[in-house]
Order: sequence, then C-alpha cells, then structure tokens
Amino acid sequence: MLNLKRSLVLAGAVGAAGLLLSPFVAIGDDAVGATITGKVSFAGEKPKKARIDMSGVPECHDLHGDEKVYDEKVVINENGTLANVFVYVSKGLEGKTFEAPKEPVVLNQQGCTYKPHVFGIMVGQPLEVRNSDPLMHNIHAIPTKNQEFNVGQIKGAKPKIQTFAETEVMVMFKCEVHGWMTAYAGVMSNPFYAVSNDQGAFEIKGLPAGTYEITAWHELYGSKTASVTVGDKESKAADFSFEAK
Repeated sequence: MLNLKRSLVLAGAVGAAGLLLSPFVAIGDDAVGATITGKVSFAGEKPKKARIDMSGVPECHDLHGDEKVYDEKVVINENGTLANVFVYVSKGLEGKTFEAPKEPVVLNQQGCTYKPHVFGIMVGQPLEVRNSDPLMHNIHAIPTKNQEFNVGQIKGAKPKIQTFAETEVMVMFKCEVHGWMTAYAGVMSNPFYAVSNDQGAFEIKGLPAGTYEITAWHELYGSKTASVTVGDKESKAADFSFEAK
C-alpha cells in the first residue's frame, strides 16, 4: 500500500447549518508527487441560462426574494470555460490502494438547491447530508452499483451520514419534493479527482509517476479522455473541450 498524504482543498459558502464544503483539489504525496492541471473549454454557441421557476413553492421562492436562480446543469464561465465538470484518473492506478479520508464531504440543501452540484467522494468516506433551509427536503441517491437511499430531512434536523461501498461515476441525487434539485457524485477508490471551477480550471496533485488516462465528465455533454505521462514532481497539462449536442 502506498503511504500517501491526502488532503482536500475545500471551497464553498457559509449557510445556516455551517460551512458548506466542496472538494475541489485532491492531493497525494507532495514530496514526490506529480501534478496534472488543465482547463475545460466550451466550443460553439453559448446556451442561454435556464432559470429555475420556484414560484409554485412559496417557501423556496421567498428564500431568494427577487434574486434569479439558475439551473447548474450547464454553467459557462465568463472566460468561455465550463464549470461543474468532474475530472478524474480513470486508468493507471490499478493494483494500488488508498485509505479513505475520515473527514466527511458535505452535501447541503440550501436555498432549495443542492450545494455543491457536482463533487467527488471516496469509497467509504462519509457523506454528510445537511438541510440549511427552514423547510423539509429530501435526498434520493440513484446509483447503479451502490445501495440506493432516499431520506427526508425536516427543518433543523441533524445531518445524515451515508457512505458508498463501490466506485461509481456518477451517482445522481434528486429531491422528490422539489423536482429541480439535482446533484452528482463521482465515487472513487483513489483521491485523484477534481471539479472544474468558475474559471474552468482543475488540478490533481500528488500522483505517483506513471502514465494515466484522465477522464472529464459532464452531465449533458458526456465524457472526454486524455493520456498523460508524468514523472516525480513533474507537472503536465490535460485540457478538454465540450460542445453542445
């Protein structure tokens, strides 16, 4: 078993239930590990933002007032890149094992949306489901390999802890109370994954030297792959481009 240090660079927003944590960068052995960085670009005509209509649910609408809320299925950044793309090592780590972090990944129900919309989590790592809204929510995980779960959370309920037993890219979550609420999780057996941010950028650090297949997944535009060979302490780029179908 490799003796790897691991940590997560966490990004999010502060809600009523505390800090919302969203894994952004996976880190392995900083002393000798390699780094893969890149950007996810969007080609073609930029689609219009899809606004979420919460007018039929006053409790949700009132949480936002006059602020418009948009669907996160397609998020094109100001620089023409694509956010919410899950990027991960899909080949090259066979035979290696990695211990799952004990710290949980947090999936929050906030403003009648799931935060974050796309995230990664390791097999066996706790998923902490929170409800920061003053109303009831529901989280229904719909995997194909893992155990399905469907739980509700009333206002002020304690967080619920779930785990996944097998790798799966991706697991969809939806709310049976508010139909527009969806999220996706990439369940991994290793810590080498990331989600493209508001600049379309991602970074995967701490990889052992080797040749890897890197896959970028988007919920509407499918998957793209690239092959990258890295040595100790070496940094390589793997850029991806998606276009509307």
